[in-house]
Amino acid sequence: MPKISSPSPTAPQAGMGAIPHAAGTTFRVWAPNADEVAVVGPFNDWNHQTHPLTHEADGYWAADVLGLKPGTEYKFWLCNGKTELTRNDPYAREVTHSAGSSVVPTLDFDWENDHFEMPAWNTLVIYELHVGTFNPTTPERPGTFLDVVEKLGYLRDLGINAIEVMPPTEFPGGRSWGYNPSHPFALETDYGGPQAFKELVKQAHRHGIAIILDVVYNHFGPGDLDLWQFDGWQENDGGGIYFYNDWRAETPWGHNRPDYSRPEVRRYIRDNALMWLEDYRVDGLRCDSISHIRNVDGSSDPSRDLPDGWSLMKWINEEIQARMPWKITIAEDLQGNEFITRALAEEGQGFGSQWDAAFVNIIRDALTTPADADRDLSAVAQVLQASYNGEAFQRVIYTESHDEVANGKSRVPEEIMPGEAHSWFPKKRAILGAALVFTAPGVPMLFQGQEFLADGFFSDDQPLQWQRADDLRGLVHLYRDLIGLRRNLAGLTRGLTGQHTEVFHLNDDDKILAFRRWDEGGPADETIILANFADVSHEAYTIGLPAAGRWHVRFNSDWQGYDQEFGNFESVTAEAEEGDYDGQPFHASFGLAPYSVLIISQDAS
Repeated sequence: MPKISSPSPTAPQAGMGAIPHAAGTTFRVWAPNADEVAVVGPFNDWNHQTHPLTHEADGYWAADVLGLKPGTEYKFWLCNGKTELTRNDPYAREVTHSAGSSVVPTLDFDWENDHFEMPAWNTLVIYELHVGTFNPTTPERPGTFLDVVEKLGYLRDLGINAIEVMPPTEFPGGRSWGYNPSHPFALETDYGGPQAFKELVKQAHRHGIAIILDVVYNHFGPGDLDLWQFDGWQENDGGGIYFYNDWRAETPWGHNRPDYSRPEVRRYIRDNALMWLEDYRVDGLRCDSISHIRNVDGSSDPSRDLPDGWSLMKWINEEIQARMPWKITIAEDLQGNEFITRALAEEGQGFGSQWDAAFVNIIRDALTTPADADRDLSAVAQVLQASYNGEAFQRVIYTESHDEVANGKSRVPEEIMPGEAHSWFPKKRAILGAALVFTAPGVPMLFQGQEFLADGFFSDDQPLQWQRADDLRGLVHLYRDLIGLRRNLAGLTRGLTGQHTEVFHLNDDDKILAFRRWDEGGPADETIILANFADVSHEAYTIGLPAAGRWHVRFNSDWQGYDQEFGNFESVTAEAEEGDYDGQPFHASFGLAPYSVLIISQDAS
């Protein structure tokens, strides 16, 4: 082991944690209740007397260690009275494993010619994935960031332009959903660590795909959590300096809510958010359960509010918008609270978009209700036209997410017909839901494998069956067509990227509705969606139309090219006839198959 010199007399580098530089590494840690602090590791035989840290001010300790290079293991030794503690670095960007040691990070990375431009938010199509189960090369170990890279071409060809990565920060063991972060700044070792994650970001950008990272700030842990009673202080058997130590600590995941009132903890979380966006070049953050940051119970009960949590997330959004306004932040609040995505200047929290619980609950209910007569089309119509603050893309809409396909629930086809998810009824109705996701106002999102009818429920030890993508290539083609229309890749459905929506036809007897989407209006913009929620076909179903001329069926979900079991029901071009219908000045008739969706527009004039 080479000899590492004692702390240098020169001033330590700025920053927190381990900051490598040309001559060595600076270490800095916040431990306000410690009497002594040192950095220890194999470089000094874990001897705390060799490299003590100097108290700077306000509980911060620092030292510069010459000759200590990236890749070196280390921990902090802390003394509080008669108590001696050895802790991992709260800011550690790399660890040997969740219960192991911190590692001085390698900050250098060759980004080559990465000058990625975030897609316009109204064209985003998000694919949520779990690294461990998305594409593992062997069943014995979880998948890695580089395994995800292997499927980027597939995702690009599908039309995906944004991946939402379920939390990949270090957690206990090698298999987890990721919502139990032990080391919030470190990438999961079993996924490949920080350099592999940077490679994923770089390669995704090369494929035209943005990376949105799922982050967890509503709780830390509970397992392998060195933040717990970090410097030996606590109250009420609480978590110490990083956590509330009273009733505000209570969460559904333990008494482990960060103390949003402490400036140092607020900075810790803010530094984490900015690190992903700046150092790792991710293009957005999806913030888990924001409701449990602004309220102890995740409710709207004002007596249980956490004003410091609200102001923290507002501050983080202010910082991001000031530095990188093109990057998106997405909230999971699920309470229908418009203030989450309201502008900062209008007393909002400033998120760019939020997951919409109303959409998924109402649409899934309409899809899984067994009897056609019981489907609530009025509720569907209402949620199709909903928005936050009058902005169409302030909500993320979906029928499947990690929460919706586990926790006692299953994939949509499985919910429709348990054990027979590949039969005609589940396929038709699941696709009906997907078509609404891609045509309703909002940012559409898929969960991994949804495009090839993944069945059962999500589990962190059950990898995707990629053979299904080939076996059901017709359904993958269907999703590719839907995504192309949603993104207006052919220039014929601009309305699907627009702000305006109107449900103009609601036939609750036959369970059919029609709505239109438009941006500025006119040919190749106005887009009509006709959806049949019943097991009945119609040779010529009449709906109103906003303009004269020829209207073309761009998408028919009953096309046999998507699935041999489909009926290939004829739905073709129609010439609009003058005459008021559905409150529109023109009308036309279209063939409409059971449980099917048509997307209709006009050619550019």
